[in-house]
Amino acid sequence: MSTGNGRLAAAGAGIILRLLRESGAATIAELMDRSGLSRSAVSHRLEVLLERDLVTNGEGSSTGGRPPSLFEFNSKAGVVLVGGLGATHSRIAVMDLSGAVIVERAFDLDISDGPEAVLGWVEDQFGQLLRTAKSKSEDVRGIGIGIPAPVEAASGKPVSPPIMPGWDGYAIPERLGRKWAVPVLVDNDVNVMALGEQRAHYPDIADLLFVKVGTGIGCGIVAAGQVLRGADGSAGDIGHVPIAQAAGIPCSCGNAGCLEAVASGSAMAQRLRAEGLETQNARDVVRLVRAGDVRAIALVRESGRLIGEALASAVNLFNPRVIVVGGDIAQADQHLLPGIKEFIYQRSLALSTQHLRIVRSRLNDRAEIAGAATMVIDHILLPEVVDRVILA
Repeated sequence: MSTGNGRLAAAGAGIILRLLRESGAATIAELMDRSGLSRSAVSHRLEVLLERDLVTNGEGSSTGGRPPSLFEFNSKAGVVLVGGLGATHSRIAVMDLSGAVIVERAFDLDISDGPEAVLGWVEDQFGQLLRTAKSKSEDVRGIGIGIPAPVEAASGKPVSPPIMPGWDGYAIPERLGRKWAVPVLVDNDVNVMALGEQRAHYPDIADLLFVKVGTGIGCGIVAAGQVLRGADGSAGDIGHVPIAQAAGIPCSCGNAGCLEAVASGSAMAQRLRAEGLETQNARDVVRLVRAGDVRAIALVRESGRLIGEALASAVNLFNPRVIVVGGDIAQADQHLLPGIKEFIYQRSLALSTQHLRIVRSRLNDRAEIAGAATMVIDHILLPEVVDRVILA
C-alpha cells in the first residue's frame, strides 16, 4: 500500500514543482488552494520533491501561532549547459535551473569548420566551465544549443544550412548526449533569441518578432506565447525573401536577389572591402560606423530600409506587438532602426502598427544563451518529465 501511495505522489510531484516555479515560495495551504489537491496529497508530493532536492523548505511568517513551513523551488538542484553558436563567434555558459548565469565565455569560432571540430571544442569548453563553476558532470540536467540554421524540431538536426557546410543532418543531440546522458535540445539561433528576449523582458507580450542582423539575417517568431517554427523549421527566414534591390546578386543559399545578399553584415562588409576598407565581418562594419565613416553609416541606414521593407509584410501577417532587433549590426541601432521603422510604418496596415514597438535587443549578445536556457529548463521541468525522472 505504501509503495502505491509513493508512486501516486511521485506521479503528481511535477505539478507542485510547476506551481512553485510559477508563483514562488508557498505554504501547503497555498499549494492546496492553487492545485485543488488535499493536504495529504500535497504533503506526499512535497516529500518526494524534498528527497530529490528539487524543493527547499523554511519558515513562513507567523500570524500568532507556529510559523508555517514555506516551500520553494531549488534552482541550485542542478545546472544546464547552453550555447549560442554563431557563424564566426559563439557564447557558452553554465546556468542554474532558474536560468541565472553561473559562468560563461565568449569566443571566436568559425561554424564552417564543421561539426566534429566545433562540437569537440564546445565539449572541451563546457568541461572547463563546469570545473570553474565547481560543478560535476552528474550535476548537468540538460543542454540547450542555438545554431544559425533551420532545425528539424523532432530530431534537433540542421536542415540544409546555407552557412554551415558539413552540418546538414548532423545529429547534434546524439553527439553531445554521448558525453552527458541528458536531454539535448537544438533550435535555430533566432528562435532561441526570440524566446530569451520575450521571457526576460516581455513576459506579458504574446506576439513578438526578433530580427537578427549579423552575418546573415533571420527572424524568430513568438505567436500566442509559443515559438513558431513552421512545418520544416524554416519559419521566419526573411533573409532569403527576394527584394528588387538585390536582383541578380548571388546569395549564400544558392539563389539570387535575397535580402541577405545586400543587407546583412557580411554583405555590407564585402561592399566596404571592395572600396578598400578593412572589413572582414559585421563587427568591422559597426566599428567603422562608430568611428564616423560615412560610407559605413550610409550602408547601415540603407540596410535598415531594406529590412523594414521585408518586415512590413511580416507585420501584416503576424501582427506582433513588439519587434526586437538584435545581432551585431544592431549595435549601430541609431542608424539601423530608423530605416526599419520608416518602411514598416509606411507599408504596413495602420491597424497592425497602432500599438507596435520596434526596439533594440536588451539582452544583446546574451539573448541566445538566455533563450537556450529557457528552452531546456522548460523542457526538463515539465510536470510529465519531472514525474518520469522521479519514477525511473
